[in-house]
Amino acid sequence: MPDLNFEITGVDSAVRGLTPLFHFKVRITNQPESETIQSVILQAQIQIQAPQRGYNPNEKELLHDLFGPPEQWGQTLRNKLWAHSNTTVRTFAGVTETVLPVPCSYDLNLAATKFLYGLEEGEVPLLFLFSGTIFYAGADGRLQVQQISWNKEFAYRMPVQLWKDLMERHYPETAWLYLERDVFNRLYEYKRHAGVATWEQAIEKLLQKNDEARADEVQ
Repeated sequence: MPDLNFEITGVDSAVRGLTPLFHFKVRITNQPESETIQSVILQAQIQIQAPQRGYNPNEKELLHDLFGPPEQWGQTLRNKLWAHSNTTVRTFAGVTETVLPVPCSYDLNLAATKFLYGLEEGEVPLLFLFSGTIFYAGADGRLQVQQISWNKEFAYRMPVQLWKDLMERHYPETAWLYLERDVFNRLYEYKRHAGVATWEQAIEKLLQKNDEARADEVQ
């Protein structure tokens, strides 16, 4: 019976992708090596292991919205789901390599995106939890089917700058913000009545009012 093990050996960004996309390189080994694996339907749940790294003061401030004040992080700093991915692995015996595509969202309402956006340096500790179905030739030559063992996982540390470069390539000098329709309609009405030409100008005027109100409170 097959015993597959998985190792992430690297990651590249898809240069020509229409949307932000990472290609994680996966090395797959099987025991016994002589056994022929016809194909594998490979699935992976990818988690961000937030407790597995340190944070500078500015990162702690940016991640306040996600984990609360740093003094509570002993209870609130937990793993966050980043993505699900799947791929089909071709026929092999012993060892093979494949690519696991992972699309990336720039929606800052998502916890994983908030986390990645809040990092300035270092690495992102990732945990890949593998599952799926193995198709292989039995001793009699007949096709056999087996599920990947539930305990197959691999920890990998991805440079933060790789994610930042990918977002900058697709959204240069911008950030993506999702608004519910009623909030957008209110902002649109304010923009029209304020007589400004762009959304940035409308938001700047609102922020200016907020800054003035906070200044008055301090006085």
